[in-house]
Amino acid sequence: MSVDQYHRNDVFGTVRDLPLNYVERKIVDDRLLDMLDRDKHTVIYGSSKQGKTCLRKHCIPEEDRIEVHCSNKWDLEQLMGAILKKAGYKIERSETKTITGRFKIIAKLKSGFLGGGGEAGVEKSEQKVREKLELDPSDVNDVIRALDNINFDKYIILEDFHYMSEETQEDFSVALKAIHENSDLVFIIVGVWLEENRLISLNGDLRDRVNSVNADKWEDKNLIEVVERGEEHLNIEFDTDFRRKLAENCHESVSIVQKTCQKALEKEEIETTQKDKKVVADDTDVIEIITEVVDKNSARYERFLRDFAGGFQETQYDMYMWLLYPVIKSTPEELERGVHYSDIREMIESEHPEGTDLNPGNLTQSITSVSSLQANIGIKPFILDYDSNNRRLSSVDKGFLTWIATQDENKLLDDAGLNEHL
Repeated sequence: MSVDQYHRNDVFGTVRDLPLNYVERKIVDDRLLDMLDRDKHTVIYGSSKQGKTCLRKHCIPEEDRIEVHCSNKWDLEQLMGAILKKAGYKIERSETKTITGRFKIIAKLKSGFLGGGGEAGVEKSEQKVREKLELDPSDVNDVIRALDNINFDKYIILEDFHYMSEETQEDFSVALKAIHENSDLVFIIVGVWLEENRLISLNGDLRDRVNSVNADKWEDKNLIEVVERGEEHLNIEFDTDFRRKLAENCHESVSIVQKTCQKALEKEEIETTQKDKKVVADDTDVIEIITEVVDKNSARYERFLRDFAGGFQETQYDMYMWLLYPVIKSTPEELERGVHYSDIREMIESEHPEGTDLNPGNLTQSITSVSSLQANIGIKPFILDYDSNNRRLSSVDKGFLTWIATQDENKLLDDAGLNEHL
């Protein structure tokens, strides 16, 4: 009997579609499916590269969704315009202005798009569907009318929501309340943060209208199952000790698990599915391979420290540089849980030239702009996030947690420009 052939990169590498070894996590997948059954707007959140995109692809068929990848340069009008384009409209600028002085848009359905992309089942007349609509993209009612005009009934996925400015996020959260009350549209918002109620903190009126799914949680048994699913496709078996140590030392990062398995197979020159089952990595140093995997991002992490320390511009107190002091001095476990504002303030005051005379307002302004700064200096994906509700600064890049644990502290302080002030 012939055996299906797979390449190690198709199993443990980065792929466009669902990975072959996708694992359903009951508390994650089932919760998302439950939210979808209720027609609730849903926020999928977690650290970067933790399976958020795979989760929604697994639970929502391609034909039932449109995907909009958010930009840090967008305001609400541009976001709504992007949604209309994905729904099938061609957008042009109108000569008519809105009451705010901005130009309206003219939206016309592209050829082949009916009913949100379908080819049948549209009860409205061809003439009505094909007519041009003059819209104010910042007016939620106009956007709802345009989508209703084509019987749009798909889920609207907003990927990389965290990249947009806080102002745009707030504007959308206000718009989402109106969308919820005046239409049947359902949004799925995907973002890199660890705060359960991020959208509700932006607009309290969204309480009971938006639910959250935490995609960050990977138990050891889930991670081991990811490895086992991959083994089945390649007809191999990783050494039991290798699997156990990998799950224990990956900081619950499914990405690190995938890349470590890929690297281990590369070292043993296993490229494709084996004809006869083979035990691998029985004499392999797991920690060494994990270190190799995360060290590939060393240049990115070092650039992050340098550029983040520089802030938006040179300032008297160098607050962004000093924000890195508690990041470097904290343990990976503390960074994963989140370092509380009071501890951050205490650590900075202990070494900052201003000491306890440092104005708390300067720290607050800087720490609440952590995401904006990372977007401004081009850090993708984000490495740090500040939870304003719980007042905690945490790392949302598990690779960074693993990397920083293996680095020389003095070198990190040097990269951040802190050593000359200590």
